[in-house]
Amino acid sequence: MTKENTTTFFAPQLMINNGVKDISFYAEAFGATENFCFRNDDGSMHVAELSINGALFHLHEVTQRHFFSPQTYNGSTVLIGLFVPDVDAVMNKAIRAGAIEINPAKDYEYGYRQGEIEDPFGHRWLIQKKT
Repeated sequence: MTKENTTTFFAPQLMINNGVKDISFYAEAFGATENFCFRNDDGSMHVAELSINGALFHLHEVTQRHFFSPQTYNGSTVLIGLFVPDVDAVMNKAIRAGAIEINPAKDYEYGYRQGEIEDPFGHRWLIQKKT
């Protein structure tokens, strides 16, 4: 049995609107690699598995009535925490790739450096590291 089959980890599924053909933001912003992508007949993305330095996540078009993209209600119930070695470099790269800066990176009294961005699909990311 491989380590992947014996280790517990989170792999969030980020819902995006139907019809999206370009998901290159994640590669440009975070260096994500695409493990697989299933596309619809029109070339739009149905589901994709991506990895950021081994941290898996999925993009999935909205196909069920109880899942919503952040754009549906102009908000989200999830803030995705991404721990990185250089918060400022990742924030800057993500912004250049099309993210919107919500809160600039700064050091907090609880021992973290954090900054918040919103990706082009409405998902909020907390880019952070322990200082």
